[in-house]
Amino acid sequence: MTHVQPDCRLYLVVEAGPAAVDHLSRAAAAADVACCLVVPAGAATNAAAAKPIVETAQRAGIAALLQDADLALALRADGVHLGPGRDLAAAYAAARQTLGREAIVGADVGLSRHNAMSLAEAGADYVAFGAPAHLTDRARARQRRDDLVTWWGEIFEVPCVALDVEMPAEAERLARAGANFIAVRLALAAAPTASCDLVTQIGAAIGARAAAG
Repeated sequence: MTHVQPDCRLYLVVEAGPAAVDHLSRAAAAADVACCLVVPAGAATNAAAAKPIVETAQRAGIAALLQDADLALALRADGVHLGPGRDLAAAYAAARQTLGREAIVGADVGLSRHNAMSLAEAGADYVAFGAPAHLTDRARARQRRDDLVTWWGEIFEVPCVALDVEMPAEAERLARAGANFIAVRLALAAAPTASCDLVTQIGAAIGARAAAG
């Protein structure tokens, strides 16, 4: 592909914690954000930690996702994001049964092309490919993610999320490769202003600027 996806948007991964609402609010004001996934900063995310983040996202017109379908149902979040390393077909079916057809159900499929295709056929709202931070060979991890995004974008209609994006040039490359969403992590260890600057830069790289006014 020679052009950035015209509908490529930001997907924020927000670590739950006391400063999360500030991080999210600043980021939402800085760029056009489609989705917010709430993840634990340490221990598992509980309702008390997740609720203000979900509410802040929804007030800003951002779809709020959690990693647990039961918690998503309890907090009236917009859906769930399924992680890798599990029976994704069964997890998807269970999440659909819990949340219904109107909820967003997407999944990080790891490096499995089979899982990506199976979930898309089952009705998943998106598949996601990443380069997890725990992998020590970062260049190789990013290349594998990029290759999967390119493969998916050339063949399939189901939206694709590029996870673990850290730099504007990386975001632009993935958007050109066919990613529909670029995922940026708002880490609580970073200052809210730094997170906002990163989101602004990546949003500009993919054309996801905040609306004027």
